[in-house]
Amino acid sequence: MPLQNRVLPDGEIVAIPERGLFTGNRGILHDPARRTLLPRRWTSRRWIVCTRSWKGVRRDVMGGRSWTELFFLDEATALAAGHRPCFYCRRAEARRFQAAWVAGTGGAGDADAMDAVLHAERLDGRAKRRHELQVPLRELPDGAMVAAADGMFAILAGRPWRWTPGGYHPAPGVPGGLSLLTPPSTVRALAAGYRPVLHPSLGDAADG
Repeated sequence: MPLQNRVLPDGEIVAIPERGLFTGNRGILHDPARRTLLPRRWTSRRWIVCTRSWKGVRRDVMGGRSWTELFFLDEATALAAGHRPCFYCRRAEARRFQAAWVAGTGGAGDADAMDAVLHAERLDGRAKRRHELQVPLRELPDGAMVAAADGMFAILAGRPWRWTPGGYHPAPGVPGGLSLLTPPSTVRALAAGYRPVLHPSLGDAADG
């Protein structure tokens, strides 16, 4: 049975078979004896997205007390949920994100400064904060994600692609009642040139 450690673009943590391309964490959120999630959904402001393969290290998922392993379909999903690249296992990507953050937001780019901004932008109390969409959908950068009443969508070349646990599918039209899932500061970093790793299905859909 899948563990409850798969993260949706809206930040919800669920139990589904698909693990996706990336792991990451928000601190210790689980009971290792039962390998079940506790009520809290974060214990640290460092919400990071990490590589699933690191120097051959194999972890007992949700079996220890160092951190709770979370999984994301792709980096766009992790960014939408409010995470950022890890400076330890994804240093090159984290440096590129940091440079794009500074260029896009004009703010400080150290980890503490970014985490403070992201923490305010990703949460509304205990729930995921959804932001008003300030620009037309076609002007959002690749990898930004939005939500509608009938689902969640990644943007590629100005077009929406429906998110599912196993990948993306073309949206037949522009959904109505959209809100922005990806934190605004992250959207600015995307617009300033950061290129997140997208699930292969999104590239395949765009090519078709």
